[in-house]
Amino acid sequence: MSVGQGSTGVQPSAGAQGAAGITYTKVDDSYFEARKLKRYARVWSLWALGVGAVISGHYSGWNLGLAQGYGSMLFATIIIATMYLGLTFSLAEMSPALPHTGGAYSFARTAMGPWAGYITGIAENIEFVLTPAVIVFFIGSYLSAIFGTAPEFQPVYWILSYALFVGLNIVGVELSFKVTVTVTVMALAVLVVFYLSVLFSGKLDFAHWALNIGADGAELANGGGPFLPFGIKGIFMTMPFAVWLFLAIEQLPLAAEESHDPQKDMPKGIILGILTLIVSAFLVTFLNTSIAPGAAGLAKSGEPLLDGFRTIFGSDIAKILAAIAVIGLIASFHTIIFAFGRQIYSLSRAGYFPSFLSVTHGSRKTPHVALIAGAVLGLLVMLIIWFSKGAEAGANVIGGTLLNMAVAGAMLAYFMQGMSYITLKKKFPNIHRPYKSPFGNAGALVCMIIAAITLYFQFTDPVFQNGVLGVAIYYAVMMAYFLIWGRHKLILSPEEEFAVTKGEGEYKSH
Repeated sequence: MSVGQGSTGVQPSAGAQGAAGITYTKVDDSYFEARKLKRYARVWSLWALGVGAVISGHYSGWNLGLAQGYGSMLFATIIIATMYLGLTFSLAEMSPALPHTGGAYSFARTAMGPWAGYITGIAENIEFVLTPAVIVFFIGSYLSAIFGTAPEFQPVYWILSYALFVGLNIVGVELSFKVTVTVTVMALAVLVVFYLSVLFSGKLDFAHWALNIGADGAELANGGGPFLPFGIKGIFMTMPFAVWLFLAIEQLPLAAEESHDPQKDMPKGIILGILTLIVSAFLVTFLNTSIAPGAAGLAKSGEPLLDGFRTIFGSDIAKILAAIAVIGLIASFHTIIFAFGRQIYSLSRAGYFPSFLSVTHGSRKTPHVALIAGAVLGLLVMLIIWFSKGAEAGANVIGGTLLNMAVAGAMLAYFMQGMSYITLKKKFPNIHRPYKSPFGNAGALVCMIIAAITLYFQFTDPVFQNGVLGVAIYYAVMMAYFLIWGRHKLILSPEEEFAVTKGEGEYKSH
């Protein structure tokens, strides 16, 4: 086998044919020299990265699940929070034990081999590329409320937002993390102001507003409706939307190679992050729903937090409030751009994606090619949907179907990460683990079960079947690429080398 030489430093090599037809390619030092990252992050940077990635889900997106009633939202949030506790504590153990930028892909790769690593990596790639697309759609909704622009102007907001925040991520990891910490703290501050405003407004009326959906789905003017208008099934149908309250906290391991001390800081950052988000999730779902327009109105809203601010303070200052509220969306948009940049970078550096995608900026040491590629892909999906379906229908697809596609990718990734945790415990019992999850295999298993149930109900919901089908098609294309081309181009990146040297004797590099 031979690979073209050039700036990547890849050299011709006969390669070693391993199990499942995997072939490794030799590279020289210049390959990794062109793919260096810079260490900067510590505990609070990692906490901000995790919380910031998720916080937009407390501003918009979760509320679409209220179509099944507040009771469904409450129980779905409890179930999904349980899943995320199992996931994040498993990650808190795996990440310092395998401190590589690959994150979920590297855990699955070490535990179950290259094919499992690739399958997990594609699932996370779907999640991290599509999630910013959904978030930037909500950013456009808020900006439209601020500036009074027509719906047709939305794509301009998307393009400008991608250009600005991809640019910030390219400038340097130090600036990127400083922006992350700043906007995350500001976003949380806005939520705290909202919570206190609702509590002291005198307008909180749970029975009237949170229970204003009848058993037939119709809005009840005086509230007092059933707690679970659609029964137990409504809980399961709501679970994909409850995921939005926590989605992307799992991106923290992607910052391992940019953390000064990932073995100590990563567990602290991710555990503090999930605990912060759980508290905020239960507050926002209860307080936002317990004031006008209530569950029925918020279920159709693109800016539920802004609707709540309007109820408390009136419409006269709505534009000012919208400008403040958009901070939360910006926090998540910025941090998940960081995530897809590192995720594409790590898969590319190891040869699963074309290797040119992992080249880092010469002086800034940021994965600029991966950042641009992920942004172009996410934006392209949005523009195709928008212009093929029109503004109104396009908004429904992006705000609902793409959200569920991102969740479907996440559920696949979570299932594989839970399996990775259990397999690593069995396969490498003596590997150095600076932190051990108090939930052990049980936490990982619960995560897998809930993820599988959530994905199943996405398949059964006719509204979102097209979205899940889109995930399946993307998978088919990417698996075909790996089968025909990618599996013959793998490279011993840090993740791959760790997996190989820890006992996978069937793979050898020559």
